[in-house]
Amino acid sequence: MIQLYSYFRSSTAYRVRIALQLKGLAYDTIPVNLVKGEQSAPLYKDVNPMEAVPTLVHDGFTLSQSLAIIEYLDEIAPQPRLIAGNAQEKAYIRQLSSLIATDIHPLTNLRVLKHIAATFGADDGAKTVWYGRWARQGMLAFEELLRQNGRSGDYCLGGQVSMADLCLVPQMYNMRRYKLPVDDLPLCCRIEDHCLQQDAFQRAAPENQPDAPPDLERIHGGRPPYINPTHP
Repeated sequence: MIQLYSYFRSSTAYRVRIALQLKGLAYDTIPVNLVKGEQSAPLYKDVNPMEAVPTLVHDGFTLSQSLAIIEYLDEIAPQPRLIAGNAQEKAYIRQLSSLIATDIHPLTNLRVLKHIAATFGADDGAKTVWYGRWARQGMLAFEELLRQNGRSGDYCLGGQVSMADLCLVPQMYNMRRYKLPVDDLPLCCRIEDHCLQQDAFQRAAPENQPDAPPDLERIHGGRPPYINPTHP
């Protein structure tokens, strides 16, 4: 059995949930409320010293960092392969994934936003400006990489779902949540729309998680809810 320490709105946990759903792997969700600070509780710090989600536990093996988890899932459940193709295609997938995971996310995650509020007195408006500055810069670069490489189709890599899509969809969720412009991201929007038509992406969405409030706004909109979203 797989256990996933998750928070419904965490984009990093969202990536892993999509991977688990795509691969048809049953898992139990253990909620960690980041807003309430549960990630800093002593018991959880023993699980993940970085005090973050996601953390995956499988057969006594504990692993954090979303991209590392996705690569691990690719090894234990190869279908569908999320990092596949020739050397250039695999590098392309990792490049796009890392742009979001290592360039955008570290500057825009919850603990950074909480820090600038506590340390510099940033209100919600200032935090949104901060978020938008880095998220927009990163996503415009992502869009340009899609355009330059000419490899995208229904997904970032043609007709093949990959780790890059698992990073893109949660980031687009955040863009819409913060009401940032996305009209100049047509390739990203096209891929996002196609992904959200897939069952696995819908089941992994924030509003369909067991720890999500029942009245949570459906950012992506128009998708049917699921009674038991944590199991395929």
